[in-house]
Amino acid sequence: MTVYLVGAGPGDPGLITAKGLDLVRSCEALVYDVLVAPELVAEAPEDALMIPRAKLKQAEINRLLVELGQRGLEVVRLKGGDPFVFGRGGEEALALAAADVPFEVVPGVSAMSAVPASAGIPITHRGVSAQVTLVSGHSASGEELDYDHLAKTPGTLIVFMGLSHLPEIVAGLLAAGKDPHTPTAVVSNGTRNDGRSVTGTLSDIETLVDGLVSPALLVVGDVVQVSVEPAAIAADSRALLA
Repeated sequence: MTVYLVGAGPGDPGLITAKGLDLVRSCEALVYDVLVAPELVAEAPEDALMIPRAKLKQAEINRLLVELGQRGLEVVRLKGGDPFVFGRGGEEALALAAADVPFEVVPGVSAMSAVPASAGIPITHRGVSAQVTLVSGHSASGEELDYDHLAKTPGTLIVFMGLSHLPEIVAGLLAAGKDPHTPTAVVSNGTRNDGRSVTGTLSDIETLVDGLVSPALLVVGDVVQVSVEPAAIAADSRALLA
């Protein structure tokens, strides 16, 4: 028995890894996040125990994974993106290790790069940005984000879950001295068929996001100006699940 912490990728079901998909197709229990594509959830065996994360708190999820593992089941904990990039997979791994339950981390394609790429934005580019800083938008209203440091750090700033806290993030960066003309983008539902993106500057991005929905990624930096429209994909990646 093993508990697998599997990254489902950033939204498009075709972006799960081959190993991750194999594990979903053979699991005995599937514990999945709300943002995981329904097409991936449907890949689990018909007789598998299906448990949506829904309103369960993280401590409850930790206990559930330990319990299922101790019952001897092959468990897949299916998480959006990558389990260890703002996915709280580390907390689940620590809980399993403390209970001596075998587990394995199966990395996933992170929204960090995939979501900007779906809008044609590279997060690094020779001569433009040689480093990337990742932060969580959920920390915007607290004291976890050091805006003085973020405003002075060169390269690309990527904010996960940035849409709902956009006013605080913009205000914090501007107050810390970030150039208001810094190119800025918000990408909503990146990699999905209903994905949308807007580009502007740090000073006007708030006026451009009407109609965008979460999950959304905020990208701040000159790489936004490098944006190129991705070529049309001939075959829907969902065909990979057939």
